[in-house]
Amino acid sequence: MLNAIRKNGVVLAIFACASTGVVALTHYLTKDQINKQEQAQLLSVLNQVIPEDMHDNSLYQSCTLVNHPDLGTDTDMPVYIATKDGHTTAVAIEAIAPDGYSGAIKIIVGIDQNGTILGTRVLNHQETPGLGDKIDLRITDWILSFSGKSVTEDNEGQWKVRKDGGQFDQFTGATITPRAVVKAVKKAVQFVNAHSDEIQNQPRNCGD
Repeated sequence: MLNAIRKNGVVLAIFACASTGVVALTHYLTKDQINKQEQAQLLSVLNQVIPEDMHDNSLYQSCTLVNHPDLGTDTDMPVYIATKDGHTTAVAIEAIAPDGYSGAIKIIVGIDQNGTILGTRVLNHQETPGLGDKIDLRITDWILSFSGKSVTEDNEGQWKVRKDGGQFDQFTGATITPRAVVKAVKKAVQFVNAHSDEIQNQPRNCGD
């Protein structure tokens, strides 16, 4: 009986080690391909929030890290800097809406040198299907309502959903989600407006 238990324990240990080895090997062999896919996906999103005719540089490589409470997290967030003929034309900044209905919502906002939003996309969310997931462009075009807008002292009070007296639509049965995104986009734009020169002069360090 004791020998059988020991034998089974050895078999299980060998099986566990083998499984761990397979997982590690699979990760090693697919790591580069996964990174390439993630980079391609990010490049696609970057070209959606900053039009390709506004830059002649590699947005993915022209990236710096920033850290500020207005970005909804204490983690460093990337800012991609678009240039044309050596002059900055726009930036795309990632930010977090920490107060989504089902958790944090990651967004990216493209902003030109005048503070006008060129485009906004949701990068990651866990919002309720059929309700809060309408922030996703694959579901509805609600996220496009930010394009062409800016944040100024005169219009700051309009940066709310209509239920709160603002200009942005909410979703039937799901006000928390769009409210969180509107707030996050507003704060991201305000951060860029206040720190534009600082961002441009920072080292390109996302890959460090």
